[in-house]
Amino acid sequence: MSTSSSTAGTVGAPDHAARPLTGQDYKTLALAALGGALEFYDFIIFVFFATVIGQLFFPPSMPDWLRQFQTFGIFAAGYLARPLGGIIMAHFGDLLGRKKMFTLSILLMSVPTLAMGLLPTYHSIGLLAPLALLLLRVLQGAAVGGEVPGAWVFVSEHVPKRHVGYACGTLTAGLTAGILLGSLVATGMNSIFTPVELHDWAWRVPFLLGGVFGIASMYLRQWLHETPVFAELKQRKALAAEMPLKSVVRDHRGAVAVSMLLTWMLSAGIVVVILMTPTFLQKLFGFDGRTALVANSFATLALSIGCVVAGILADRFGARRTLFVGGILLAATAYLLYTTVGTHPDLLIPLYSLAGFMVGTVGAIPYVLVNAFPAQVRFSGLSFSYNVSYAIFGGLTPMIVTLMLKGNPLAPAHYVIVVCLIGIVTALFVKKAA
Repeated sequence: MSTSSSTAGTVGAPDHAARPLTGQDYKTLALAALGGALEFYDFIIFVFFATVIGQLFFPPSMPDWLRQFQTFGIFAAGYLARPLGGIIMAHFGDLLGRKKMFTLSILLMSVPTLAMGLLPTYHSIGLLAPLALLLLRVLQGAAVGGEVPGAWVFVSEHVPKRHVGYACGTLTAGLTAGILLGSLVATGMNSIFTPVELHDWAWRVPFLLGGVFGIASMYLRQWLHETPVFAELKQRKALAAEMPLKSVVRDHRGAVAVSMLLTWMLSAGIVVVILMTPTFLQKLFGFDGRTALVANSFATLALSIGCVVAGILADRFGARRTLFVGGILLAATAYLLYTTVGTHPDLLIPLYSLAGFMVGTVGAIPYVLVNAFPAQVRFSGLSFSYNVSYAIFGGLTPMIVTLMLKGNPLAPAHYVIVVCLIGIVTALFVKKAA
């Protein structure tokens, strides 16, 4: 297990590590978080219209459970594509610069999102419709595979070491705000348009908006500067002497293992509690779409706040304690949500908000990941660990939980509990890994 990461965040001069946050730091965090929110909106808006997309892009004669399974399968394809895009962009990010890849990922995201809003449906072109949707989803996955790790590396290398948790938590809050934006747009669409209008044409609007958001994100990132850490490595000619990923796999296997297991916990919280629960609230407990999405908006807002709180706690008390306690509370609140809302629907918003806030525990995970690898291979190490794990666990989770639901209505909660237990055990090894 790598121990060189203990100084990975202090590639710059010692006074950089000790200085307070400046106005420029806050500007960098704000621009990075806002750009990340707009790009993440593009990636997840698909899931909020999964029911309508399933009806439009698959044969009408297909059983409802199979249609939902295949729709979530296309959603999962975005996760399965993340490693390739992430590894390629991370490779060049370690050798050519963080900012260049940080900007490129937006273009790779906004174009497929715009194209989704223009796609003909199964009624028009038959099987070509789901195949085209799958291709565009793969391109989105490749883009977000570089965006998320690149964003964490970018902000962590701009701020003093003692504020890395806060920076990563804030950036993660920005990414989750993209989910909130998606939820609000979906809620607005369900409020303004009738189900027939959504089915006929209005479902396209959120994807077309995503293309506009992508252009706005590209503009925002023109105001960002290369990280001081990479600039110093380049000046000292201390960049990776060999392929960064080769060094990661050979020299930092322990850090990779811990990073992958913690990413599994992150994916379970985000995918199950935040992204899939609105659909389950409708299918399992009979809530209408608007009510489920309003509750999801509250939960996602609480998630964004929780991410910042978790990052601050990681700076103050360490990621190990933060993840250990947070994992226990996340498991408990997820179980409480799924066992209570069926009999007490009036408690949906407070219980879902509480669960969302505890999902914010994942805001401490990037603190571990960016400190787990030395600066020369940080982007590649983080991207490889995070994206491979998310491809396996985040990508398969929707289908696994959907299949489990056929025999167990509490499957989503049970899945989150099991993964949280794995995360809690993994947290015990964080001190050695980072």
